[in-house]
Amino acid sequence: EDGSIRGYRQDAYDGRDFIAFDMDTMTFTAADAAAQITKRKWEQDGAVAERWKHYLEKTCIEWLRKYVSYGQAVLERKEAPTVRVSRKEAPGVLTLYCRAY
Repeated sequence: EDGSIRGYRQDAYDGRDFIAFDMDTMTFTAADAAAQITKRKWEQDGAVAERWKHYLEKTCIEWLRKYVSYGQAVLERKEAPTVRVSRKEAPGVLTLYCRAY
């Protein structure tokens, strides 16, 4: 509620977490051994982290604002949405999804 806007990047493959980007440290976190290859490659090329940081801080925010403005009337309607809650379990992790229509 402080008005701040922040983006994040997290990729998954075949339904499982793969790699995430930490904008504060400009590093990638690999979720498993297979993602280590991508992590090493992206961290060796420092431009990858810089591109993602720029995208998350600038481009993504601009696009989100633009697309939200397109649907402003729908977003501001007063009727209650239809809600669906589901879950996904992975070893040691429970992820809950809430979808509102």
